[in-house]
Amino acid sequence: MCRWAAYLGEPIFLEDIVSRPAHSLIRQSQGAMRCHTPVNADGFGIAWYGERPEPGLYRDVMPAWSDPNLRSLVGQVRSGLFLAHVRASTGTATSRNNCHPFTVGRWSFMHNGQFGGYDGFRRHADVLIRDEFYPHRKGATDSEALFLIALGEGLDDDPRGAMERAVGRLGALARQRGEAPHVRAACALSDGQRLYVLRYSSDDQAPSLYHRWSATRRGWAVVSEPLETDEADWQEVPPGSFCVFEGERFDIAPFDPQALSAAA
Repeated sequence: MCRWAAYLGEPIFLEDIVSRPAHSLIRQSQGAMRCHTPVNADGFGIAWYGERPEPGLYRDVMPAWSDPNLRSLVGQVRSGLFLAHVRASTGTATSRNNCHPFTVGRWSFMHNGQFGGYDGFRRHADVLIRDEFYPHRKGATDSEALFLIALGEGLDDDPRGAMERAVGRLGALARQRGEAPHVRAACALSDGQRLYVLRYSSDDQAPSLYHRWSATRRGWAVVSEPLETDEADWQEVPPGSFCVFEGERFDIAPFDPQALSAAA
C-alpha cells in the first residue's frame, strides 16, 4: 500500500518530514514497516501551500529515493501545510496523472487504500463525478475519482459528510460490482487552512495512521508510519474516525459511510 505524510503548523522545510527523519517518507518508500508492500516505487508527489490559496504541486513517476530534483525541492521549500505521498499502485498505470496528491482549486487530496475490484466498475465510478468537476479527471485511479466525487458531494461546506457520502457511494459499487476488500482508506485532504484525515475500512484491516503534536515545531504531523523510532508519543488514529487539525486544535468524530447506506 501507499505511504503518506501531512504537516500543519509553523512553517518548516519539507525535508523535515519527507527526507530527514530516521524513518522519513523516502525511507518508507524503500522499507515500509506497517504495510504489505514494503517497496513503494510507483511515483510520488507533494502539494504545499504558500503565498497563494491554491497549493503548489510536484509529481513524478520515478521512485522517490532516486530523484535529485525532489531532494533539492524539499531542502529549499518551507511551508506550514503540505501533503506528501509515495505510491504503490493497486492496478492502474504508473503515470504522473495517477500520482498523488490531487488538487482542484484550493483543495488537495491523497489516499492510501483501495476499492476492491475497481477495474470492474471504473466507468460506473466516473458517472458519479458531477459534470462541473469531470474536466479535472486526468488519471484513472479510484483515489482521484473519490476526490472528485467528494467535491460534488459538498466538500467545501461539509468535509466529513462529503467524504462519507463519496466513500459510501464508491463502496456500494465495490459491493455490487467489485470484490472484497470493498473499502480500505486512509485519506488526507486540505482546504489550505485546515487538515482533514480519515481512517476507515469495510473489514478489520484499515490502513495504518498516526498523528503527533511537536511542541518544538509547533505543528502536527499525520503519517502512515511514525517518522522517528525513538519518539514514543505517536498516537494511532482509531479505525472509523474523521479528524480535523486546525492550529493547535485536534478534533475527532466518527466516520461511518455504512450508516448512510443503511439510512438510504
